[in-house]
Amino acid sequence: MKAPLLRKLRIMAVSVYGTLYISIAALYRVNIRRNYLRSYGDKIFRWWAETLCGVARINYKINDPHELTIEPGKRYIVMCNHRSLYDIPLSVLSIPGSLRFLTKKELFRVPIWGQGLKVGEFVSIDRSNLEQAIKDLARARAMMESGIVLWIAPEGTRSPDGKLGKFKKGGFVMAIESGATIIPVGIRGSENVLPPKTFDLYLDQDVEIDIGAPIEASRYSMEERNELVEEVRGSIAGLCGEAGHEIGDDGEEAMVREITG
Repeated sequence: MKAPLLRKLRIMAVSVYGTLYISIAALYRVNIRRNYLRSYGDKIFRWWAETLCGVARINYKINDPHELTIEPGKRYIVMCNHRSLYDIPLSVLSIPGSLRFLTKKELFRVPIWGQGLKVGEFVSIDRSNLEQAIKDLARARAMMESGIVLWIAPEGTRSPDGKLGKFKKGGFVMAIESGATIIPVGIRGSENVLPPKTFDLYLDQDVEIDIGAPIEASRYSMEERNELVEEVRGSIAGLCGEAGHEIGDDGEEAMVREITG
């Protein structure tokens, strides 16, 4: 069912409100009360995800046959296909632990929201400065070691046609270097909520989130990263009902550039 104009405006308003609310709440706890805790960030981030999916009336189902458990002290990277803006809140509702996103530095410049992302332990990548980008990637590894579960879209950006796109190598290089466990995730149906290249919103859409078997990046050397890309892409392709794969370009500078699209 296509959302009528008033409903569409309500969804947009609630989405903006929810994003501003959690940003202000995080800033308040850090700067005023000075007692921000990661558990509080997890709580309000999940509230945000529930609010966005609820106002769009998304019917989502989580399939987790391997019963994913986040073990303390281990490093995890969630790699997910990316068909819709709703993939992020759906992932928050599906993955246990303190899920955060590797995102573009430009978002950190947005008033209020950007500051909220920073205090909320999200990680940015400065693609215009190679030296800074390498430092940012090192910080991302440190965040994983502290218990953050890092979410990456290996396609680099949302798919323009809903199909699984070409994978970038940056996230896989970081996974190998940090000895992370990769959690492949496939989302089906999110593109029907907000179709690519449109501003149309559809209510009561069925979405399935499939969590695959963990893949240990430590089993691969840097020279074998193509094989790791193939294994993860094959897993995600199966989880989201697609097949086939492509591999990105080599090079450290390409790694930094490609990790955020």
